[in-house]
Amino acid sequence: MSFPALTGIALGALGALISVLFWTPLVNRRRLRELLGPRYRVMYFIYTANGPLLLLLGLILFFRFG
Repeated sequence: MSFPALTGIALGALGALISVLFWTPLVNRRRLRELLGPRYRVMYFIYTANGPLLLLLGLILFFRFG
């Protein structure tokens, strides 16, 4: 396997891990909403940038170079 394919596997695994951790009830979201206030929606942007997009990038790299 080439380096980009292995990088794709690593990014895909990281994206999947972030997605799973985001949707499990490890964080008290009510408390987080109180702390962040109106900036609470930014959390969803950060999740999207780090979860599904990493997974998608990893899959693209794997299938392109793997």
